[in-house]
Amino acid sequence: MAQNEKTDRNGDLARYVTPGGLRVMRDELSHLMRVERPSVVEIVSWAAGNGDRSENGDYIYGKKRLREIDRRIRFLTKRVETAIEVDPAQQARRDRVFFGATVTYADEGDREITVTIVGADEAVSEKHEITLLAPVSRALLGRAVGDEVTLHTPRGAELIEIISITYPPAS
Repeated sequence: MAQNEKTDRNGDLARYVTPGGLRVMRDELSHLMRVERPSVVEIVSWAAGNGDRSENGDYIYGKKRLREIDRRIRFLTKRVETAIEVDPAQQARRDRVFFGATVTYADEGDREITVTIVGADEAVSEKHEITLLAPVSRALLGRAVGDEVTLHTPRGAELIEIISITYPPAS
């Protein structure tokens, strides 16, 4: 029974998304359905009318692109429908690390690293965002400034210390 509870909890964590992340997914879904897909369908229709489809590059590529778009639409539709929107700005306990927190921590080499914990579908590494399911996130969750945490990495265990925790301002 404990294994099922853990699996269910991980499933819920994978569904967490910030309001901005949910907006981005909805915008992409809308763009795919209203702009991209109709455009590709028009190209495929035109190419199909040109005769032999087996050697028609526009037709072959168009059908392939249509399958990719449809796959992405199905994925986004499911993710948007099952998403659990969590606004980090509404976090009441700002002294601990929870979803949406921006955390600065120091590693054993005294390097300071700042990450923001976001949903599984919205993390952008260039923005120093990590998913809620990442090992670093899991190690940091529920911790406070000054806590030392053991982070298990492929290189082995590493001790990190939380330096600061911030959340977006409440609106």
